[in-house]
Amino acid sequence: GMEILQKAAADFQQHTGIRSLQTAFFPFDRPQLMHRAVSQIRPRVMVLLESEMWPAHLAALKDAGVPVLLVNARMTERSLRRYRLWPSLWRRVRPERILAVSDADARRFSELFGPKQISVMPNIKFDRLKERSPETEESVQRLAALLPADNPLLVLGSIRQQEESAVQQIILAVRHCLPDVVIGLFPRHMHRLAAWKSFFEKQQLPWQLRSQIEAPLQDGTVVLWDTFGELTAAYSLASAAFVGGSLAPLGGQNFLEPLISGVKPVIGPFWETFQWVGSEITALGLVREVRDWQAAAETLCSDLAHPAPKNQVRGDALRYIESRRGGTAAVCELIDRYL
Repeated sequence: GMEILQKAAADFQQHTGIRSLQTAFFPFDRPQLMHRAVSQIRPRVMVLLESEMWPAHLAALKDAGVPVLLVNARMTERSLRRYRLWPSLWRRVRPERILAVSDADARRFSELFGPKQISVMPNIKFDRLKERSPETEESVQRLAALLPADNPLLVLGSIRQQEESAVQQIILAVRHCLPDVVIGLFPRHMHRLAAWKSFFEKQQLPWQLRSQIEAPLQDGTVVLWDTFGELTAAYSLASAAFVGGSLAPLGGQNFLEPLISGVKPVIGPFWETFQWVGSEITALGLVREVRDWQAAAETLCSDLAHPAPKNQVRGDALRYIESRRGGTAAVCELIDRYL
């Protein structure tokens, strides 16, 4: 993580003309360490993202008279219950301004801190979403050369261990309705590869590791993705997609990625982590929420047989996202005001 941040910082500094840009590990949240860190850095303003509230850190900033801005802020009901075990502490170290990503998050922050100086902003993540990069385009072309031309691709993305049995049933059901479909399975964690290999062999399914594919695939092959960096390309070539982390109470995974790639994704009922996207996305039919693996398999079979036009899906998705941009500008305006 630090290596990624340092590279991004160097690139950013080169292109912006900022004279000094430093990275460092966050200190352990002990009052003595935090007071020393604040006195050494002497910030004019402290900007915290999403839910990074540490009591000793906030107390040291408050004692030093440093204004704290909590932006893109979010808080779950579970977190609120924990914070309220010591309400007097949090009232003392309250940030000067809180910009929450939804009305529900703003309400929870108000219950903890009181309603003063709390408002709602568009989620910054909408500003970061963009269409495919040139690197992705190259990956799409490489991957397309390995896929059968006449049969659809189903992508099962970011599959978590807790939902594997349900996803296994989806695979069997989809292969029953469309035997020649190529299925790309992307486990969220690589240590689950052995379990998937065992399942494929037990069911006598034709499968290959992505790292070992050198020639075009045969119809009906299941590809077990053991390499990184091709999920977006696979979504771009897919006729249907299921996004994991959602058939078990795991909070969900990024379903906007296939949507921007031109595929209306299917997800399970558990996507709390991505509620910031807005319930309108399911109301408009851009994302289909299903209750269980049976409904997921039925929807995916329909999508594979009658895929929606990719350009139309991509256009609808980008219009949805565009109407929700502006969070970055709101945060920068607030920071500038305090500086």
